[in-house]
Amino acid sequence: MWVYWAMFLLPASVALACRAPARTTEPSGARLAGSNSAWVWVWLSITLLIGFRYAVGGDWGSYVLLLDDIRGQELVDVLLRKDPGYKLLNWVSVELGWGIYGVNLTCGALFATGLVVFCRRQPMPWLALTVAVPYLMIVVAMGYSRQGVGVGLAMLGLVALSKGSVRGFVAWVLLAATFHGTAVILLPISALAASQNRFWTAVWVTVVAAVAYSVLLAKDVESLYANYVDAGLQSEGALVRLLMNAAPAAVLLILRSRFRFDESEKRLWMLFAMISLALLGAFYVTSASTALDRLALYMIPLQLAVFANVPYIFERSDKEQDVLNSDNYYLQQNFEISPIGSANAVFIIAIVLLYYGSIQFVWLNFGANSMWWLPYRFYPLEF
Repeated sequence: MWVYWAMFLLPASVALACRAPARTTEPSGARLAGSNSAWVWVWLSITLLIGFRYAVGGDWGSYVLLLDDIRGQELVDVLLRKDPGYKLLNWVSVELGWGIYGVNLTCGALFATGLVVFCRRQPMPWLALTVAVPYLMIVVAMGYSRQGVGVGLAMLGLVALSKGSVRGFVAWVLLAATFHGTAVILLPISALAASQNRFWTAVWVTVVAAVAYSVLLAKDVESLYANYVDAGLQSEGALVRLLMNAAPAAVLLILRSRFRFDESEKRLWMLFAMISLALLGAFYVTSASTALDRLALYMIPLQLAVFANVPYIFERSDKEQDVLNSDNYYLQQNFEISPIGSANAVFIIAIVLLYYGSIQFVWLNFGANSMWWLPYRFYPLEF
């Protein structure tokens, strides 16, 4: 268990030490923080911890059986199967004699790349990284390899979309969908979040989404519907995980005027917020909590984006500070000024860290399925 706490406490300590840097007039998408070498070590550590885990995660046995099933199959047959990207990765690993660790190391590297790039786009990257640890990194990336890669690649797409590149977003999401077909559901977001040529963007994105759906997901929809909806498959802790997305969604919607996202980012995260709240509402009118839980995985980046910006939302703007420094009593009494200055950012950061530390503590000690993650075992030390 100590490995999981080290994964959380190390970036948390850096986040507290860094506090909130001085407010910048640059768009949040233009900010990169932290030394490159530190983030290389972060990437390498995540890759190795995910890639060399041994018998860790609820689906470990299923992935080993899948790898055995791939042995001896022709490449063409592998590419025609469900989730061809992940199946191809298994086929290559079998051919090279790398086994399950070749698969997991590659999945870990892809996930780590998406997470690191996404975090470094945030104003407080170490806080964003810490927020990702309890659920996204430990539970998803270490337990559900395909979905972990899907979310990691989707985060690369979100970075591209925040820069205004709809094509980049679509390309990354299509690649994510080859690992887990449900990633296709993210494609319409690019059309809704586009800031230019919205009509033509909607047209070509719709065409691409339709083709991707027919190729990567359509043949599996019936079985997915039967398993998740008709069977009313329930997921332990689904409500808690939906609430984890709903909380930052509510913060963003209520305090949206104080977030300093640029227009493209604001439109994107508002969409994520509304979808997250809609999924929570759907929980109370359907018995298919597992289906909602799986869809909510793609909304997790909202947690990172919102909480990495929370220390800034109460920071006084230049205009507010000018009013405070002026001798105009009328302005000081009638101008709405933030009650919390940037000096209290460390307190807000501590609250976020305490919240996610509590989530990790409760899951590791009382989670219904956490036994499959405990203890953490590292393959090179097993023999």
